[in-house]
Formats: sequence, structure tokens, C-alpha cells
Amino acid sequence: MMKRRSVLTHTASLAALATLPAGVLAQKRKDSVVLAMTLEPAPGLDPTGGAASAIGEITLYNIFETLTRIHPDGSVTPLLAESWEVSPDLTTYTFKLRRGVKFHNGEPFNANTVKFAFDRAGAEKSTNKDKRTFANLTTRAVDENTVVILTKEVDPDFPFLMGQATAVIVEPRSADTNMTKPVGTGPYVLDNWVKGSSITLKKWDGYRNASAIKMNRATFRFIQDPAAQVAAMLAGDVDVFPRITPRSVEQFKGNARFQTLVSGSRAKTILAINNRKKPFDDVRVRRAVAAAIDRKAVIQGAGDGYGAPIGSHYPPSAPGYVDTTAVNPYNPERARALLKEAGVTGPLEVTITLPPPPYARQGGEVIAAQLAKVGINAKLQNVEWAQWLSNVYGNKNYDMTIISHVEPFDLGNFAKPDYYWNYQSSKFNDLYAKYKSTASPKDRAKLQADLQRLLADDSVHAFLYQPQWVTVANRNVKGLWKDMPIFVNDLSALSWG
Repeated sequence: MMKRRSVLTHTASLAALATLPAGVLAQKRKDSVVLAMTLEPAPGLDPTGGAASAIGEITLYNIFETLTRIHPDGSVTPLLAESWEVSPDLTTYTFKLRRGVKFHNGEPFNANTVKFAFDRAGAEKSTNKDKRTFANLTTRAVDENTVVILTKEVDPDFPFLMGQATAVIVEPRSADTNMTKPVGTGPYVLDNWVKGSSITLKKWDGYRNASAIKMNRATFRFIQDPAAQVAAMLAGDVDVFPRITPRSVEQFKGNARFQTLVSGSRAKTILAINNRKKPFDDVRVRRAVAAAIDRKAVIQGAGDGYGAPIGSHYPPSAPGYVDTTAVNPYNPERARALLKEAGVTGPLEVTITLPPPPYARQGGEVIAAQLAKVGINAKLQNVEWAQWLSNVYGNKNYDMTIISHVEPFDLGNFAKPDYYWNYQSSKFNDLYAKYKSTASPKDRAKLQADLQRLLADDSVHAFLYQPQWVTVANRNVKGLWKDMPIFVNDLSALSWG
């Protein structure tokens, strides 16, 4: 009888629990959190070995750490470094390192590991997205806790770059297996990865400041379908959804169970064009594509109104921005005239390759309809993220694609001869080299403006808009980022309130 009463009591408790609102359940789950993302990291969990921002969204500041930490307002403070000094000519940085830090495998963090990580990132066989940056560095371990970094390129934003996912410090013995078994110095370790479904991190008790970490466990679920994203939030299956599809936002704004944050970004959503593929090797055709597109309509259709038009590869929120939206304005008549001038007779058949995010799929529909009005028939090809990375980004096998480039300082990609959009311009390369070697803020701003205007004039892409990211979360989650200069889910800041 005693046992039966226990079972009945337990059953009654479960029944009572099931009737509680999802918000109450979340409050009781004080030491864990469920987040959701549209894309799963690919090809793995090493942010130095893949270009996908989803890798850093899970691992940066959680599993791996960097010399510096970037904050929501774009400011930079020490992380694995305790402090740093910079020479007047901005070419020499001296970092004093935090003492007593260990990697998850027990190995010590010191100046030699920093040198290893940066030398590896800039090595010939490196697959680091920012390989060029690290290849221009010379890293010297002065003593166990001091690193001197010499850079061939002047960059006032260097401390910011040292806080990005590509600059994480990896441990030599585990570096080659970080894709599946990531080892860092951060407050979390990988607990479980169910491919195609979720990744779970658990708090690392060996972290130097473990008592300050409130979440013992964090699960990242991968949900691509916009309707499923909404359903998961409403059901209480997900506590936080950064960068949820904007189309769903209105139904959460009036719901007291949720908080909605609209964040500024440094991202650029573009209709990327393969500049080497005929007829896009003709600037008149690229200009025709740009002139056929009504940016405001794309923002409404792809981002549900959350965005600002851009005319070059630079967002209005970034320092040094110049407005280039008038260089290739919406003008269907001009688009048709440019195509005729370029010798394009009859409908031009093209394919727009679309990765999974809703902004790409929804934007593709809008842009295809606009291009059709000027004689460009666009076939929409939906691909999974791994296919996009392999075929578009890797093999450059595409006509056009819609993608958001989220890196804050990435004008240098246009100077890379092997970058996926196949843009090659000696004029741009010379201008960018001059920009990188100029220390004067005033002169740098002028060169930066010239770079933006050149990209707009060359119509390298149809530059669309700077997106605004929307986060929907349980109202009781504290510590969410208000703005997003980089893509990161900083679990160390989260708690239940």
C-alpha cells in the first residue's frame, strides 16, 4: 500500500506539473537553458576550420576563448589576456596573459599555446577563414605569460579581431580533433551531439570562475522551418531563439510570456554574383541585376521590414560608412537597357542558389519576380547548408546566391583572389593595401569610403540590406545580448530571473 500511494502521489504531481504554464516550468529549470538556431554547425565545432558562423555561435566564449572579449556594444575587454599595449605605429601588440588557466584536457594555457594557435591559423595548409590576417602576423613568446604580436598590416580594430571566433586559442595536442571533440579553456564542454537535431554543452567544473556560471547545461536545437520555430517557442520547448525568422515576431510581441529584442548588426545581406561566370563577367550585366531589384521590397519580403538598404558591402551602423545606395538604384528600364547594351538578347536564364535560412528562401521569391520583369529568368535552387558550403563557397559552382555576411570587418574578402565570388580588381587590391598600411584615422576613413564606392561602382553584387536580428525568449531569461556586432551566444552571461 505504501508503494501504491507513492506512485499515485507521483502521478498526481506530474499531472499538476503538466497544467503549469511553460513560463513557470522554465523558472523552475534554474540551471539549464534550451536555445534554438536555424543552422547546424558544419563541418564541425572548430571555428578555425570552417566559415559557417553557426560554429562560433555555439563555441565562442563557451568552449573556446580568445585573448579579448567583444561585447554587445562592440567594445573590447581582456579575456585570456589580462591587458595589452600597442606601439604608436599600431604594428606591435604586447599581451600580458592570464595566469593559471588550463584547457579542458588539463594542459596549461600560456604564451606558447598562443603562438601555436596563431602560427597554425596562418600556416599554408590552414583552413581558417581569416588565414590572411594570421599569415601577416609574427607571434613571439617572450615568457610564459607575455606574447608580442607583430603585424604587417595596420589595423586599429586588431583587438576586436582577436576576440572573434577565428582567433580562438587551441591546445596543440587536441587541435586536430577539435571538429568533433573540441577542447578549449571556456566554461563549457561538449556533452552530446545528435546530428541533425541538437548539441548539448555542460558546465566545466574546472573553469577558473566556475561559481559565476549560472547555467549548468545548455542545449542548442536546430530548427530551419519558420513554422516549427514558432511552434517550439509557443510550446515552451525552446527558451531562447536568437535570430528567429522575423515573420513570426508579431505573435510574440503581445504575449506576456516572452521578451522580444530587435538587435542592430554588422551583417550585409547580398545577392552574391559569380563575377567570373559569363555573362556576369560583364559589369553591365551585374549593374542590370542590381537595377532590377527594389531593395525595400526585398527587405519587406525577406526580412519582414527588419533591415536598412545598402549599396555596398558595408552596414550603416559601422564607423566609416558612406551611403552608396544611389550608385545602382532601382530602375527596371535602365536594367533592360544595360542588358541590351551588353548584348544579352532574349531572356537570360540563371540559377539562384538558396541556403536554408528563411531570409534567403523568402528573398529568392521576391528577387526572382523582380528579375523576370527585366528579362532575367531565375530558377530557384534550394540547398542544404553543407551543400552551399561545398558547392558555392568551396567550388564556386553557382550563378547567384543570397547570403548574409555577418563578419564586422570583411572588406578584405574582395582582395582575396580565390574567394567564392571570383572578384578580381587590381584597383581594389591597391586601394585596400593602402588602407591597411595607413595609420591616420582621417586618411583611413577616406580610403574606406573609396573602397565602398568602388565596390558599388563595380556592382560586384546586388547589395541588398543590413538585417536587424530579432531574438525571442522566455521573459525570465536574463543576460541576452541587445545588439550583435558578432554572432555569439554567450552562455556565461545567462541566468534565470
